[in-house]
Amino acid sequence: MTNRERRDAGVAYLADDSVVEEMMVCRIILQKLNFMDRTDLEGIKAVVRELLGKSDGALINPPFYCDYGSHIEVGKDFFANYNCTLLDVARIKIGDYCQLAPNVSIYTAGHPVYPVSRDSGYEYGKEVTIGDHVWIGGNTVVCPGVHIGNNVVIGAGSVVTKDIPDWCIAAGNPCKVIRPITDADKRKLYKDEELDETAWKEIMEWARLLKME
Repeated sequence: MTNRERRDAGVAYLADDSVVEEMMVCRIILQKLNFMDRTDLEGIKAVVRELLGKSDGALINPPFYCDYGSHIEVGKDFFANYNCTLLDVARIKIGDYCQLAPNVSIYTAGHPVYPVSRDSGYEYGKEVTIGDHVWIGGNTVVCPGVHIGNNVVIGAGSVVTKDIPDWCIAAGNPCKVIRPITDADKRKLYKDEELDETAWKEIMEWARLLKME
């Protein structure tokens, strides 16, 4: 196998000239994205589409960093806030209506533990998947091979080293489930504060249109 094929198979590979060539294509697009007029939202969305290969309303607030872009798959209305880093050596698959707060990092890249093996230059990538309707808080790190379920909130500053199940709030270093998300959370806004009537009615109408309620 070539090193590109080894990388995509999830086994040890070397970042040889052919691998670096792919990364350079990505860096050219990132250069364009990260120096764009921040008020040109439609232009930013167009460059995001070019970076990822396809997009259904995805918006990324630059600066943004990744290795390839083409290894990142996002669903409807994906949003990443400022200074996010997605090291997509392996595939990163993110579902519909997901939000990344500032400084979120998702790493699929890894290196051997033993010094001689690591110093040889061999590395690997392990896929990360994130379900639908997930919000990942600021300064969170998601480690290689992690799978996060649907309808999950990850608290700010977390380090996610293991899989997180559906419908829960999880936080900490290492990240652990704090509690389930239930119907009692529907109108919660911030701590004990609830959504006001105007916002709540609009949310319910939006949910009905999307057949979420």
